[in-house]
Amino acid sequence: MIFEKKCGLRNKGYCYCCKKEVAFNAVSDWLRDHYLCQNCGCLPRERALMYCIEKFFKGWENYAIHESSPVNRGASKRLKREARDYKASQFFLNYPLGAMHPSGFMNQDLENQSYEDGAFDLVVTQDVMEHIFDPAKAFQEIARTLKHGGAHIFTVPMVNKEKPTEIWAAKNEDGTINYLREPEYHGNPVDDQGSLVTRHWGYDITDFIFKSSGLQTTIVYIDNIDLGIRAEFIEVLISRKY
Repeated sequence: MIFEKKCGLRNKGYCYCCKKEVAFNAVSDWLRDHYLCQNCGCLPRERALMYCIEKFFKGWENYAIHESSPVNRGASKRLKREARDYKASQFFLNYPLGAMHPSGFMNQDLENQSYEDGAFDLVVTQDVMEHIFDPAKAFQEIARTLKHGGAHIFTVPMVNKEKPTEIWAAKNEDGTINYLREPEYHGNPVDDQGSLVTRHWGYDITDFIFKSSGLQTTIVYIDNIDLGIRAEFIEVLISRKY
């Protein structure tokens, strides 16, 4: 039975991140950040991403996978645990690119990666692409590191939906930041300040990706309460390299 209240949502179902029959519970009407799996603590967008990996990439456990900016829960934990060849990276400013950081993560800038061409079957990012200053370069680099037939699967809040994408912050030539809108920050697992939002993406992101990198993108929308996949900005994007 589903209980919808002012405080959120409660129901039982199956979690693709921990592979268990669980209870899902939301303590807020903002389901995107508060509709949690009571077993593993994952969020709806993480369950949606893991569902899409299972559905569209059979045998992913044998893939070479790069995940940029993973978190210590949900899909990230399952990928790390079950993938044969899983590499995780974070970006640490003023630290050598391609070097192993004391945190245990390799330091990689999505706009300027040290990985070889065609290194990965799958690149995963979860709510990362709204924080990139030069997303065209990042999508190019992701495409470069993908094998032919590989894919970038990711979540990003498409706040603008059918409206054009808006740039909220950009870098000046001297490296300083030009704030075009009121500064907005999202949580960052390796930085207490959080990550600055640089774009409010719309559905035109698919054209942007193709023009930038040649990757062809499908937007997958899932609303399945039995899987705990219901929230705001829940789309999963799959960009394939043909």
